[in-house]
Amino acid sequence: MGKWATTDRSRIRASIAAILALLICVLSPVAHVAAEEKQKTQYRTKKTYALSERVFRDFARVQEKTEASDWPGALSILKGLEKSRSSTYSSFEKASLWNYFGWVYYSLEDYHAAIAYYEKVLAEEQLSDALQLGTLYTLAQLKFVQEDYKGAIALLKEWMTLQPVVGADPYALLAQSYYQLNEMKQALVNINKAITLYEEKGKIPRENWLVLQRAVYFELDDSKNTLKVLEKLVKHYPKAIYWKQLSGMFGQVGREKEQLHSLEVAYMMGALNTEKELLNLAYLFLGQDAPYLAAKVIDRGIKAGQIEETSENLETLAMAWSMSREAKKALPQMEKAASKSDKGDLYARLAGIYLENDKISEALVAGEKAFAKGGIKRVDQLHIVMGISLMKNKQYVPAIEHFSKAATDERSKRFADQWIAYVKAEKERQEKLNI
Repeated sequence: MGKWATTDRSRIRASIAAILALLICVLSPVAHVAAEEKQKTQYRTKKTYALSERVFRDFARVQEKTEASDWPGALSILKGLEKSRSSTYSSFEKASLWNYFGWVYYSLEDYHAAIAYYEKVLAEEQLSDALQLGTLYTLAQLKFVQEDYKGAIALLKEWMTLQPVVGADPYALLAQSYYQLNEMKQALVNINKAITLYEEKGKIPRENWLVLQRAVYFELDDSKNTLKVLEKLVKHYPKAIYWKQLSGMFGQVGREKEQLHSLEVAYMMGALNTEKELLNLAYLFLGQDAPYLAAKVIDRGIKAGQIEETSENLETLAMAWSMSREAKKALPQMEKAASKSDKGDLYARLAGIYLENDKISEALVAGEKAFAKGGIKRVDQLHIVMGISLMKNKQYVPAIEHFSKAATDERSKRFADQWIAYVKAEKERQEKLNI
């Protein structure tokens, strides 16, 4: 998981808006609510404090620097005020001063110092409700950024007890904090709350919220709900990574047809770039009786350098072309596969393919290479292929020898014996014709 979106400067600055309102002497009755509402909820403060005219002028000097984004200049003025004037400030005025410090340090990306000053704000006795709420929420965000997730949770819970209207953002931040602490059940409760608040208003949940929800369900081994969230992601945020994740989840629950369709979408988006991904898609096509599409995936992958021309991969390609009735395309690939293999089994299969295509000479050559390499799984079947090929060449004696060897294997004995009888009869017939 990446850093939560609430680290954005605009979000932090929004939480300090109440302090800027102090420049008109009295805090406006406005409390912090979730940024996604894009409006502030009206809140009647129980505690309202005013700045003295002198402090107002002090803060006006700071404001001049912040409006120019001169953060070092603003910090210099604040340090001067802290040293020379803060002892004469009221508790509320000090809290306002510390809040300015927090804002400036945040803008300088000194989060450690920003946290220290926001904590000083909360330590003051005189706090308006708006200032207390804004500081609690801002400090929770900064604690999260600094990976103090327990601290962020404690502050968010305190904020929620004081805030009359809680939007979706705080629940999402709370969920992310629990997730980082590996407290998945609490993370789930809060991210579900955040998403429900959005969906009840007919709004599409934020992408990173759905990503978090998916991750939590996955960690809890809840495949059913993980799938539901992924389906939302591909609907609202149709990125290739979500299609790939959806495919993977369909595979886990044995829904291979949906697994294939999801992965095919990712492929069409150009998101399958590794050999493993491409071969996985090809095997899924084969499993769904779409050998031509499987062959196209492997063929393009090899040509693009994404799939290595290993004996195994070429064999799969040849098999896919063969199943697609593309014998002319299958044979060259099987030849390459056989030449790259350290065993003779592929040459044995190649001999059978040659025989099927009536390429007798090639079948005999491939068969001899298979015997020479060894490592043949079904030697009896190769003897059958060799016997038939030799018989077609009218080489009856060696054909009978191969059939006899095949007959020593019980799996081929009956078939081989039938061929022996046939070849002997054919041999006698030919001899009579030659008399």
